[in-house]
Amino acid sequence: MSGVTTGVIAARQGTRILGIDPGSVRTGIGIVDADAIGRCVHVHHTALHIGGEDDFPKRLKALLDGLWALIDRYQPEEVAIERVFLAKNPDSALKLGQARGAAICAVVSRDLPVHEYSPMQIKGAVVGRGAADKTQVQYMTSMLLGIEKKLQADAADALAVAITHAHTRTLAQRTGVAASALIRRRGGR
Repeated sequence: MSGVTTGVIAARQGTRILGIDPGSVRTGIGIVDADAIGRCVHVHHTALHIGGEDDFPKRLKALLDGLWALIDRYQPEEVAIERVFLAKNPDSALKLGQARGAAICAVVSRDLPVHEYSPMQIKGAVVGRGAADKTQVQYMTSMLLGIEKKLQADAADALAVAITHAHTRTLAQRTGVAASALIRRRGGR
């Protein structure tokens, strides 16, 4: 391990959560540290640009490699990923599903637990209403994490996924109700 990574891990308080907003061209990545009461501290965010590959299987490999590198560097303890929504274009929906599957495979191959949230749950947790638009999610995510610079949309969505999981896991710990049961009760299936 490098000294930089060790320093990041040693300074960590709480649980490190990797949020993923899957995409077949860009996959949003957001990493937060969540304390026992659900407060989140921004660690890292980016968008993995995998759309430069002509061959779709190579895009999926780029996604796997990118996620593995981030997992090795930041060493998250839990992962939250956005569920696929229905797309108007069937080909796009299939590619999005494949990218989501590749992302899940990348994290479970590192023995990390994966938690899934619907777009409506994420918007509700971060903005307060499930029908919020992308700019509202970007703004509230920035506010919650104290990020002054405007966030790229995919990275903001990934950070919002991580925040949603932090809040859900805290509620589960406080109530003794399993997080999966809370997710179903809040409208995510």
